[in-house]
Amino acid sequence: MQPPLASNSNCFNRRAQYDSTSVLCYNYTMSKETILTGVRANEEPTLGNYLGAFVPMVQMQKKYAGEYQINMFVPDLHSFTTPIDHSALYANTLKNLKYFIAAGLDARDENTFIYRQSFIPAHSELTWILDCFTSFGEMSRMTQFKEKSAEHSGNVSVGLFNYPVLMAADILLYNARYVPVGEDQFQHLEITRDIAIRMNNKFGELFTVPDSTAKQTEFIKRDKGLRIRSLTNPHKKMSKSSDDQKSKINLNDTPEQARKKIMSATTDSLGVINFDWENQPGITNLLQLLAILTDRPQEEVNFEWVGQTQYGPLKKAVAEAVASFLNNFQARLDAITDDDLLKVLERSERAMTIVANETLLRVQKAVGLRR
Repeated sequence: MQPPLASNSNCFNRRAQYDSTSVLCYNYTMSKETILTGVRANEEPTLGNYLGAFVPMVQMQKKYAGEYQINMFVPDLHSFTTPIDHSALYANTLKNLKYFIAAGLDARDENTFIYRQSFIPAHSELTWILDCFTSFGEMSRMTQFKEKSAEHSGNVSVGLFNYPVLMAADILLYNARYVPVGEDQFQHLEITRDIAIRMNNKFGELFTVPDSTAKQTEFIKRDKGLRIRSLTNPHKKMSKSSDDQKSKINLNDTPEQARKKIMSATTDSLGVINFDWENQPGITNLLQLLAILTDRPQEEVNFEWVGQTQYGPLKKAVAEAVASFLNNFQARLDAITDDDLLKVLERSERAMTIVANETLLRVQKAVGLRR
């Protein structure tokens, strides 16, 4: 792992504040547009999370170095919306942040901030304020709530119902314009826009309104949000919250475990390989994985496999690609220590607390809580 910023000789070219107990410096005036993303810590991330969230953010950091601010965080407060092992949450949060760095994120970059949601209290307070300007009907229409409440029917909390508002606070606190998400989160991004526009219309320009989902996908050069499918039900996404372990490749799976999951992946009975999400989502998901993990154009992979009448060889090729990926990724992950990560977090959380508090104070003044 590359060492974090640790010297005031490398402070930002923007207004900065110094901590007398350390040599860290941290920015509290954001002069660049912000790209923001987060991954929950309550379950082990999947290959879908890696490809859909970690990799795009790393690619954008490299592409837009110096041009945009990058915010990558673990929304640990979101973890409580579904049943979790509370004793493992803190460790899982650190581990999830390590995944970003193992994926290739440069933790030394002065425009990149890696932080934990719960360490910045403004997230919770802004959520309550936004709650009071968001209707029950809007929340009732959220598809994710309907799906998650059906999956966890014995434990449907108010937090699960309300978490899109917390997600909105996560975004609006930092004036994020770009929020790379999978297509399952598009609805939440749109309600974030609705809330921001509503508040701005009522109280003046409080928030930066994130770009529409169409502009988001254009910005990250993707026709639509990447959606790696479940290995057992390819009509659904690969979900880390699923209780079906065979449906997903976890990032801590052994290569052999991953091979077995791929070899048993649900396909179809048509008997011919086609790239067809509607009629052959299982096979198409495997073709997609093979193209991404071998860094080849989808058209090239399709040309090689489409028309073949045996599924076994394709599954073996995908299984080997997944196993090779896990070997390399887990080696990089093991090289990152907790001490290294905590130094990065200290710098980022101090900086983002200042930014979040400035936004919160602006809102508090607008709604009459402060002068």
